[in-house]
Amino acid sequence: MENFRELHKRLDGWPLVAVVGVLLCVLAFYAHAAIKGLERDNVDTLADLERSRADKYVLLHELREKEGTINEFQGQLQDLGQTVGTLKKLANTDKELLQKYSKVYFLSENYIPTHTVEIDKEYVSPGATNYRFLADAAPFLERLLRDSRASGTGLLVASAFRSFGTQAALKSSYKVTYGSGANSFSADQGYSEHQLGTALDFTTDKLGPAFSTFDKESAYKWLQENAYKYGFILSYPKGNAYYTYEPWHWRFVGVALATKLHSDGDRFYDLDQREIDAYLVKLFD
Repeated sequence: MENFRELHKRLDGWPLVAVVGVLLCVLAFYAHAAIKGLERDNVDTLADLERSRADKYVLLHELREKEGTINEFQGQLQDLGQTVGTLKKLANTDKELLQKYSKVYFLSENYIPTHTVEIDKEYVSPGATNYRFLADAAPFLERLLRDSRASGTGLLVASAFRSFGTQAALKSSYKVTYGSGANSFSADQGYSEHQLGTALDFTTDKLGPAFSTFDKESAYKWLQENAYKYGFILSYPKGNAYYTYEPWHWRFVGVALATKLHSDGDRFYDLDQREIDAYLVKLFD
């Protein structure tokens, strides 16, 4: 205020135009000073904002790194859980179930499947006495028998699980009837897939116990086209190195392995045992 009074005294008696001009210059000076001050404040504010943005970027980067570490850790835990689950499945799956037992591969006389169940008698050939099957594989067999029945094949089970002793008695009876020729179609005790509880002989309601011509039946053709979908394979096809062609003898090896064999046109006994063992964990999937 004092500055304006001093200025008023000095301008007293000046022409009006000169006075206005001086006032405008003074106002311009103060306006310029005010603008410069605002600009400095604005620069400081912008600097503060930049620092704040930089701090937020650093924080965001750190959060993303931590999030990545957490995700990686969760992935490792998931992988570990899957590994533990796989090991648990393997530990609870009988490794004998995918071994190759025929003539040169021996199964202990003390071996018996962990748990077998009776096959529904609706699907068992009249007069059959061995119609128990491995419990874990039974649902796959039930679906196969149900679906084949729906297609009108008349498929039945003639024989399934046979113990070491039962196989010995059966082989002896064959030798009485066929002599040494029995070796071409019947396994000695300890070499039969039937002891595993996952192999069976099929027949039809028309053939009954005389199923040597099973491959002439529509049921056989149906099995060739569909058995792999349920995890079953023909153990001894034409030209195999172990027994004569047995179109009635099928074995459960799991859907994954059966599908691989069907797709590739391979035979179970021609595969390396290590390759077969890789499917053990998927046996009942």
